[in-house]
Amino acid sequence: MQTAIACTLMRGGTSKGPFFLASDLPADAAQRDRVLLALMGSPDARQIDGLGGADSLTSKVAVVGPPSRPDADVDYLFLQVVVNEPRVDTSQNCGNMLAGIGPFAIENGLVAATADVTQVRIHMVNTASIAVAHVQTPGGRVRYDGEARIDGVPGTAAPIVIDFLDIAGSSTGGALLPTGNPRDVVEGIDATLIDNGMPVVVMRASDFGKTGRESPAELEADAALKAQVEKVRLAAGRLMNLGDVTKKTVPKMCLVSPPSNGGAVSTRNFIPHTVHKAIGVFGAVSVATACAYPGTVAADVAAGGALLGERSLEIEHPTGFFTVELRLVNDNGKPRVERAALLRTARVLMAGEVFVPGTVWDGQR
Repeated sequence: MQTAIACTLMRGGTSKGPFFLASDLPADAAQRDRVLLALMGSPDARQIDGLGGADSLTSKVAVVGPPSRPDADVDYLFLQVVVNEPRVDTSQNCGNMLAGIGPFAIENGLVAATADVTQVRIHMVNTASIAVAHVQTPGGRVRYDGEARIDGVPGTAAPIVIDFLDIAGSSTGGALLPTGNPRDVVEGIDATLIDNGMPVVVMRASDFGKTGRESPAELEADAALKAQVEKVRLAAGRLMNLGDVTKKTVPKMCLVSPPSNGGAVSTRNFIPHTVHKAIGVFGAVSVATACAYPGTVAADVAAGGALLGERSLEIEHPTGFFTVELRLVNDNGKPRVERAALLRTARVLMAGEVFVPGTVWDGQR
């Protein structure tokens, strides 16, 4: 016997995965994780017996339910299902999957469409912070077609603008700079430890003997580089109030170099043990913030350098760029992030039921 679970497969930004109503999954977190491992096909390098796409970008799950706080419309829990291990990680957000939350909430009756554009206030449970998604809903229905284009996704779609509220320090104890410093020396490497939605360690590519133009495959093949990056990551994790990060997917590690295509900065990103073919949403927000913040490693490298006020920063990555809208203001002599926003797209790919063995879960909550 197998247990059927209602599921919507969606692309959110440059990621994709199954979206679930919280009420359709086990209430117990340990049981829920066993179900997710089974339905995604982990642990297995090919995830052949599940929905996973054998890549961290396609082994993601979103769980959506009624809000647990009064300033939100819905709760969103992101779960990273590890491909090669029997492990589900809840230590971070995913801003790409976030792009699908507003449409999913409207389609499933959790939020009513209110006008041509419906604002959905999303409580990101992983980091206890709020994002506001602006979803096009002409005639009261979610619109998926449009003219917005994002790197990493073919074609165009309806734009979903997402504003992030009070995400600084959301994973590391409440401070944008967890150590209080715009730069630190970690294992002999100059680094900026920053958390504006995602804990990121920003370092110069040149300090690792790299140009920053290497392909992800070239960096993946450099065992000595990966070992050095991991050594810095383990030390930085403790400095960022994350504890022992040996088995965590944070902090992310970002090598920066001068831009090559007119952007603010060029990036190569470790997430954390593989090299991203692009850059994650929250990773891009944190790197963009570092570019604008005085005294950081990124500000030294970035075109234009640090600058308070309203800025649009294009963060270059191996397959294009990511545009982040930022507003930094002077708050009693210190920069403070007043607004961070970006544009994503999303699309429903399939809706139906996914099955897990009855021995894993019998469907009783």
